[in-house]
Amino acid sequence: MFKPYLGPLPAALNLHLSVDVGAQQHIFEHIISNSRPQHVANNTISSPLLESQSVKVTKKIEPAAVCSVTKGSDFCEINNDIRIDGSSATVFIASSLADQTEWIIRPYARKYDHVAMKRVNEWSVKSAASLLQCNQNHSVPAILFSNGGYAGNIFHDFSDIIIPLYINSRQFNGQVQFVITNKQSWWINKYQNILKKLSRYDIIDIDNQDDIHCFPRGIIGLKRHDRELNINSSESPYSIKDFRQFIRSSYSLQKPAAIRLRDGEKKKPRLLIVSRKRTRAFTNAEEIAQMGRRLGFNVVVAEANGNLSRFAETVNSCDVFLAVHGAAMTNMIFLPENAVFIQVVPFGGFAWLARTDYEEPAKAMKLRYLEYKIKLDESTLIQQYPLDHQVIRDPSSIGKQGWNAFRSVYMVQQNVKVDLNRFRSTLLKALELLHQ
Repeated sequence: MFKPYLGPLPAALNLHLSVDVGAQQHIFEHIISNSRPQHVANNTISSPLLESQSVKVTKKIEPAAVCSVTKGSDFCEINNDIRIDGSSATVFIASSLADQTEWIIRPYARKYDHVAMKRVNEWSVKSAASLLQCNQNHSVPAILFSNGGYAGNIFHDFSDIIIPLYINSRQFNGQVQFVITNKQSWWINKYQNILKKLSRYDIIDIDNQDDIHCFPRGIIGLKRHDRELNINSSESPYSIKDFRQFIRSSYSLQKPAAIRLRDGEKKKPRLLIVSRKRTRAFTNAEEIAQMGRRLGFNVVVAEANGNLSRFAETVNSCDVFLAVHGAAMTNMIFLPENAVFIQVVPFGGFAWLARTDYEEPAKAMKLRYLEYKIKLDESTLIQQYPLDHQVIRDPSSIGKQGWNAFRSVYMVQQNVKVDLNRFRSTLLKALELLHQ
């Protein structure tokens, strides 16, 4: 079944195809239903089949160099001398083979998102019989990755860059050199606590280098695991628990676990309400805060912007985190273990996004997850559109128009006014969980 689909491959291409047995039926159905041929050109593979999470293809371009194609990213692991030329965006590997090969890669871990990948520089990994002269020699391995894509959105900062970077670099215990393409200085400054904990060396802005940098080994691109904001411990010696401990250490966060309430005690759990100024904002945040105080919470209302270190401390000091679905929810990474994480899901068909982006990661992080799905009368969209408009009557029709249409209506135009009587039970459930 695979042979006619994959077609003939170049003799120089050494492929290994591993398929999760439990997913074979899905893959075979995908093959049958998708008759588009794959293309092999310049030793570059593209295939609809490779979009399956169950498929991984690797290409051994040298005895000590393996490049891999996965659903989330392409990356090369090279256990031999490499030379990086920023002026030509090329990584050279010494070759003893008669046929030299080339691997084209965009070193950002969201390769299935074409908008993101357009913002990422293309790099070439080449085997060559003779190599360029070194201008700068380094004694530690290199990891080359992009600071492009969706960098600047905290969800993508962690899911696409920081967590994959942790997975790939933690093994070196700081003895690794980060080499960045598409460098954005403000981003480096924002996450300096994390970057300095992963590498003891100043970052190289390779796009502005004329020198040839030589390393004893290297990783080009970042391996990522299938799920958002998560680490698959079956594929890594590390877990998302390890990552959260690493984050607490990076920011010197003092609270490892949420408060455990006991009957008769006067301690008040801290409730953080994450406010937003523009879209998907609570229009009655102060009323929610007042209700929280009446129920026994010490309430903090704060916006997730400005200094990340300070906000990380604020989040870590709290026992309950409340926010409307959006990138700011990524700050749950700073919460203490067993904290309660409440996601308010807007109107308009957010179920899949809510589950994959935040519910599943929160549960993997050992947070107690609660969800509050708003009703139509809690959405400000009802003030902008008549009841018989398709935005109100049939949100799926907007979704079918594509991501931009969905985002512009349900993510940009919508704010939330929580029904306090209905929401009260969610806060009471949070208190109940803190007693367990």
